[in-house]
Amino acid sequence: MNETERIAALRDLLARANRAYYVDARPIMSDAEFDSLLAELAALEAKHPALDDPASPTKRVGGEPIAGFRQRTHAVPMLSIDNTYDEAGVREWASRVMRGLAGEGGLFGGGEPVRFVCDPKVDGVALSLRYERGDLVYAVTRGDGTTGDDVTHAARVIRAIPLRLAEDTPQRSVPPILEVRGEVFMTTREFERINRELEAADEDTLANPRNATAGTLKNLDPNLIARRRLSFVAHGRGEMPEGFAATHTEFLARIRALGIPTERDTVACATVDEVLGAIRAFESQRHGLDHATDGMVVRVDSFAQQARLGRTSKSPRWIVAYKYPPDRTMTVLEDVLHQVGKTGKITPRAVMRPVPLAGTVVRHATLHNYGQVRQKDIRIGDTVEIEKAGEIIPYVVGVVLGKRPKDARKVVAPESCPECGGPVEVEPPEGVDDPALETARRCVNPECPAQVFEKLVWFCGRRQMDIEGLGEKTIAQVRESGGIPLNAFADIFRLKEHRAALLEIDRMGEKKVDNLLAGIEAAKGRGLARILAGMGIRHVGDSTAKALAKNFRSLDELLAAPVWRLMPMAVNRMSEKKRRERFGLEGPVSPEYETGLGEDTGPVVHAYLHSKAARRTFDDLRACGVDLSSKDYLDPAAKAAPASGPFAGKTVVLTGTLASFEREVLKEVLERMGAKVSGSVSGRTHLVIAGESAGSKLDKARELGVEVWDEARLLRELPENVRPKGA
Repeated sequence: MNETERIAALRDLLARANRAYYVDARPIMSDAEFDSLLAELAALEAKHPALDDPASPTKRVGGEPIAGFRQRTHAVPMLSIDNTYDEAGVREWASRVMRGLAGEGGLFGGGEPVRFVCDPKVDGVALSLRYERGDLVYAVTRGDGTTGDDVTHAARVIRAIPLRLAEDTPQRSVPPILEVRGEVFMTTREFERINRELEAADEDTLANPRNATAGTLKNLDPNLIARRRLSFVAHGRGEMPEGFAATHTEFLARIRALGIPTERDTVACATVDEVLGAIRAFESQRHGLDHATDGMVVRVDSFAQQARLGRTSKSPRWIVAYKYPPDRTMTVLEDVLHQVGKTGKITPRAVMRPVPLAGTVVRHATLHNYGQVRQKDIRIGDTVEIEKAGEIIPYVVGVVLGKRPKDARKVVAPESCPECGGPVEVEPPEGVDDPALETARRCVNPECPAQVFEKLVWFCGRRQMDIEGLGEKTIAQVRESGGIPLNAFADIFRLKEHRAALLEIDRMGEKKVDNLLAGIEAAKGRGLARILAGMGIRHVGDSTAKALAKNFRSLDELLAAPVWRLMPMAVNRMSEKKRRERFGLEGPVSPEYETGLGEDTGPVVHAYLHSKAARRTFDDLRACGVDLSSKDYLDPAAKAAPASGPFAGKTVVLTGTLASFEREVLKEVLERMGAKVSGSVSGRTHLVIAGESAGSKLDKARELGVEVWDEARLLRELPENVRPKGA
């Protein structure tokens, strides 16, 4: 066999190995053997550039980074799926399907029965693959359902995605156009491997497999994407030729024959009882899989019946996702750590005997506060029940009292700061002495090292100053180096004076340091709202920081304001006598604007802004060239909230997943249209906007009779210039 023939043989063998592993689940070689043959092929291809083939297995090992993403419009929209959380919801959906398909003969088509198909709901990132004449031409994320990001550079290095379709039989060649929808995901094994490597390199670890998958797809470097070893499974269709398949079952069989991996646990069902049986059976199996699943998708099998059922404004009527309840398990509480946050708040953190839960091994969980510890009577040595709903941080639900050992020890709340030994303040509800109702415990020493570190991490975060490259691990490295001061916000902007010392730190090469310093320089221009939000001031979150920046043109104007100007709405709610006695005001203040600060919190913020520590911080930032103006709100038209419109003066709550907007982007849009966006539903809430998987907030809104909009209604009410493209 000559080298040309060897190249062809290796390409064929490695392509068959990929198919055997990802499609057939019957590997024909080990990973080490695959990698050895791949290296041999790469060496041979380098000697014979004339034999280059874009579909070669060697094209999956990386390439040059791309410049950025382009947008593509889906030939067929990628719609969201309605969810249900109990068996009654599945039966109700099936009844709607049967009513929708009932014809004169009682069943669709004068007697044709309805058949259902169930397949696991993989917890990954939706992707659409488009093949033309058998070749992968592009891959697009779901985006807003109409338009998504072109991530072909990522798809080409994911081994589970075929670059070229294989003809299934001589009589049925590959179709001229075929769009396949599916899920990109990261296996548990790969997730754990990557985190081990990141920990060894002293870098930030990944939070969970789904977020890691989404972040990897958004990376512009194919080499990194290839190293992450993402996987893919198909579960749906986009554009396809007429006659390609008549049912979902047939479609899966056809694309599997073409070399595209499909779900192996798909179950066909003739009745809703069989559907529920499949859901129950899979619940006990799903944690044995090598990837995360959070439900079971149920759909009508027949494409003709699907077409007759149609869709609502956002979802097809012929499909529903059953979501399993939150994952729970039991383990032993071995210890409780006392963590000090950026505001000095001391939080108890459970250290438990490691236990698998929802696809990961859990060792830590939040205990929220010492009041809850006392209410639940949680003791060290107890067997506790922990829960993990989706991908949130696990938390302790309660104690299994019947398993309490005799030597179980009560959790003792620290009387002084565990980090600096400074004084601690306890915050029970006003007028209540019951320790079981304690809501917070804080270190009040502003020089506490733990607070300083946490505040620096927070200040550099994406929603605050957005300094890329200056995360928790890097800040810790710099502070531990000993030669570079990093104890205050202004020290961040002085790091350029220590470039040589930064280069001496392990794994801080010239490119990384220069990128870091460039990010710090860019952060100088973020403006007053970001500065206030990033400082970790009690009672000043993102919304309040923006409100203050909208109403004060600069830090100097804010500092010159009397305390009542920081809380005008609260002042206007006071009696005439109280206004006069406290502030010397004879009547309501004007104009009326909302800052989010009230009668109790406004004075706290005002006092901090005028404290020696705050003044020193502001002076140091100004000396470093940091912009302390309200740059985003200097335009008078932008400063004044609209007096009319569908959101003007309304308190709005967002819940669930919205396909058209990221949560923070929509929040900014609504605020600029005069709304106050709140995180909780109450009697003062005017409107709840509910996306996919809306939970308790939606339930509370219905209970209180609050108006609820779905995403389609939201898009109709928004002006054309703020709607996402295609909406």
